[in-house]
Amino acid sequence: GGSLPMAEGWTLWPLDLSSIACELHMCCVPHSELHQKPRVWSAWICPCNCPSLFPSAKEEAALPSHAARRLTICLYLWCRQADGRKVLRSSIREFLCSEAMFHLGIPTTRAGTCVTSDSEVVRDIFYDGNPKKERCTVVLRIAPTFIRFGSFEIFKPPDEYTGRKGPSVNRNDIRIQMLDYVIGTFYPEIQEAHADNSVQRNAAFFKEITKRTARLVAEWQCVGFCHGVLNTDNMSIVGLTIDYGPFGFMDRYDPEHICNGSDNTGRYAYNKQPEICKWNLGKLAEALVPELPLEISELILEEEYDAEFEKHYLQKMRKKLGLIQLELEEDSKLVSELLETMHLTGGDFTNIFYLLSSFSVDTDPSRLEDFLEKLMSQCASVEELRVAFKPQMDPRQLSMMLMLAQSNPQLFALIGTKANINKELERIEQFSKLQQLTADDLLSRNKRHWTEWLEKYRVRLHKEVENISNVDAWNTERVKVMNSNNPKYILRNYIAQNAIEAAENGDFSEVRNVLKLLENPFQETEDCTEIEEETTSTAAACAQATRSRLPYCSKPPLWASELCVT
Repeated sequence: GGSLPMAEGWTLWPLDLSSIACELHMCCVPHSELHQKPRVWSAWICPCNCPSLFPSAKEEAALPSHAARRLTICLYLWCRQADGRKVLRSSIREFLCSEAMFHLGIPTTRAGTCVTSDSEVVRDIFYDGNPKKERCTVVLRIAPTFIRFGSFEIFKPPDEYTGRKGPSVNRNDIRIQMLDYVIGTFYPEIQEAHADNSVQRNAAFFKEITKRTARLVAEWQCVGFCHGVLNTDNMSIVGLTIDYGPFGFMDRYDPEHICNGSDNTGRYAYNKQPEICKWNLGKLAEALVPELPLEISELILEEEYDAEFEKHYLQKMRKKLGLIQLELEEDSKLVSELLETMHLTGGDFTNIFYLLSSFSVDTDPSRLEDFLEKLMSQCASVEELRVAFKPQMDPRQLSMMLMLAQSNPQLFALIGTKANINKELERIEQFSKLQQLTADDLLSRNKRHWTEWLEKYRVRLHKEVENISNVDAWNTERVKVMNSNNPKYILRNYIAQNAIEAAENGDFSEVRNVLKLLENPFQETEDCTEIEEETTSTAAACAQATRSRLPYCSKPPLWASELCVT
């Protein structure tokens, strides 16, 4: 309840944590982590000390169920041989996004505070040789635990390709202790049910984390969230979204959307997230041997993951489409065709889902035309598409790569990938077609695509009301369900960037405004427009004056397509 002592020059943004307030004893727990990537993995990617807050038995009994487990502050002191210091830019992004995810109802770590100082470090943000000074900042993360899949890889034997090994190889005693701790503390019902059979207990635990992970990534897919770096180090052992780095909420729907500017191969692209999370579970299964035989865990993974993902994903999509009465096999196809229509028209993922609640099931042509106009406003313009499909490689570089692929395939394989080159060639072809496309042609094409899908949607909605006497009550409930599952506000990159630029110039009001908005993502607010607030910082005013202010629920402005997060 008391105020926190703050060093001079530091700013504190508090989150209301009264529900978990109590006196806590602090002790430091050494914790080393690894992460898995295909073929090659890095040992000791993040050796750090994680001070954990351990309440006494009496205090723990007084805590709410979530907090009564363990609250851990994760302080990364060293990372990848760098200084490990977080900066204001990335801290604001993590602070805002973790809170946004929580209020979207998606399992996540929380952000308790964000503290920044006048100390600066040099960062090359885009790895392009143009470093800049940024303010050092610390985010207080809150979660039941920060143990990850990668935590169990400290026991990994030497890698056959690199020779690297975990720092605790052959220490099965520690692995057993870790597994006992994780299951006993965070899965007590499993511990109690299988106290006399460790293999059955471990299998039940692996089944549960498999299902939690499948449900988690299904939730991501349904709000267009891309994590950016889904290695085993960034997968929570209790099924939370963890480690917010180069993440992004998708604007224009693209199944191959890559939010991480450093992900050159698209390993963590939007449509790859379910697959890579399953792959990571496979690596966790390998790390649990011999406590859980691989033949048991692999069978669990194959039987449970895909089925749980598809089940949860389709359940959520039905709610987003207002299909609340019936569960039909054709629903999966309807969802796929909706996403394909979004892709063909460059539709805004969040806003189109939000608009669908206002779609009328009657056949009045004028109402359909009005609704189509709203949809067209959420589809990409010719100019936006030209920016999106602008070739990314210098023509001379592309020509050299193509020549190298023919003359020296071995060398080409080391410095480039065939998939990247093919994607660039496709981009060039698409860009060329867009040069000939007029706005009227695009509008006509988009209306045709959406009219076709909306007719299928209308037919499906009519099946909902075939045996219902009170259609008005059904429609009211449909809209209510849709509006509680389709957010109006998400943390778009351009919104975060505006807040970051203002904060870097000393004005934190925009961060607070955005945080307040994200705490109610499904509700229409009285004032949903970004407002240029008066500030004593001339620099902040100048930075913001160069960009027109848009509603927070708007499609991103054209300049946002140039934003790159690494």
